[in-house]
Amino acid sequence: MNFSKQLGLMAALLALPVGLSAQTAPKVGGTLQVWYNQVMDSNLRNNSALPAPYSYYNLRSEFKEDGFSLRRMEISVAGGILPELDYKVMIDPSINTTAASTTNSNASYNPTVLQDAFLTYKLDALQVLVGEMKTLQTYEGNISSAELQFAERSQLGRVFGDKRDRGAYASYQFGDAKEGFGAKVTAGVFNGMSDLASGKASDNNAQKDFIARVDFNQGSAHKFGAYTLQGATDQNDKTGALVARSFAGTGAPTAAAVLDNKDKTTNTGLFYVYQDAQWHFDAEYITGLLGRRAASVSNTTALAALRQGLDQKFTGYVLTGAFKTGPNTFALRYDFLNYNSSDSWYGASNPYTATAGRDYTPKYKETTLGYTYAFDPAVVKSANLKLNYIIRSKNFLAPLGTQTSEQGGNTLLAAFQVAF
Repeated sequence: MNFSKQLGLMAALLALPVGLSAQTAPKVGGTLQVWYNQVMDSNLRNNSALPAPYSYYNLRSEFKEDGFSLRRMEISVAGGILPELDYKVMIDPSINTTAASTTNSNASYNPTVLQDAFLTYKLDALQVLVGEMKTLQTYEGNISSAELQFAERSQLGRVFGDKRDRGAYASYQFGDAKEGFGAKVTAGVFNGMSDLASGKASDNNAQKDFIARVDFNQGSAHKFGAYTLQGATDQNDKTGALVARSFAGTGAPTAAAVLDNKDKTTNTGLFYVYQDAQWHFDAEYITGLLGRRAASVSNTTALAALRQGLDQKFTGYVLTGAFKTGPNTFALRYDFLNYNSSDSWYGASNPYTATAGRDYTPKYKETTLGYTYAFDPAVVKSANLKLNYIIRSKNFLAPLGTQTSEQGGNTLLAAFQVAF
């Protein structure tokens, strides 16, 4: 989408509430984040990612070069049609839109700058949402980007949580959400296109993603909960359309077994959060089947599978601590994600260590040191400056030139934010 079309869409969104002003008072909001990235190792600038099927690590393009970038430019319009019926629309013109690949049906793409567009029906403690929205996975993935402790989400949050799709879910809340014990139970169904088209395209098959989530609170300081997702391939599975990708190694599954598996995809996670006026702690654990996120079925012929095992599992966890004093917040996060916690592969030898002196086992660690200066300590998100130093494990870039061992690199990041 070119810039003139983006401006036209922005104008249309801002004009949307005019006809509804007799019914509601719509609210226009937004978040602007400008990043400056400084690579601390030339490997990030020069080395390429590991080739498929070993390119698991999630590294944004902004981290590959020094310079300024517009990370987020979110603009939202929200209001109500009736006392029980609300709407919200949000776009982000900083998104670099892309089209579906004509040579690889599994290649992910992002077709529009539209992020959220949903209706909310409220009946006492029951809410029903329908449209395009987040799929309610992980704790951090469902926090507004303006409220994050760090400039970027953890691996868990950005890989599994910060996902949108088209669908519907219902939530029922009971108890005391502020002073005592409260809970919210949620169940829903989505197209299952969050990993292929960023959730912004019509479904390719009749299969759907089913999600469930429960959120508890004890007063306002303690939050904890659990969530799950059950899904399968995002490829066209009509008769004759689906093709099995091939796995390497002796004893690899047959094409019939791969097609029968249909890239079964799951998440199961738990989280706990403590938050008061000064302290913040959170801990989260997630596991599941990698499935379509490293595909083994396709609508494109003669391709290799993008993972090492048919029932390959992932496991991850993240721990965060932060302390706020006046306008200053100091934070530390440790973040681990293993894309093959089941040690799934075929053949006599470990494919990740097949090259002498190298271990490309997809276990990735990030330690992030964070500092935030809030221009208004009462409303940190309204205007702040974040400084983050990201320390990564060194096993996600391909060696270059005379290099022989695993490669990686660290980042110093400054993020300027305003939210309204």
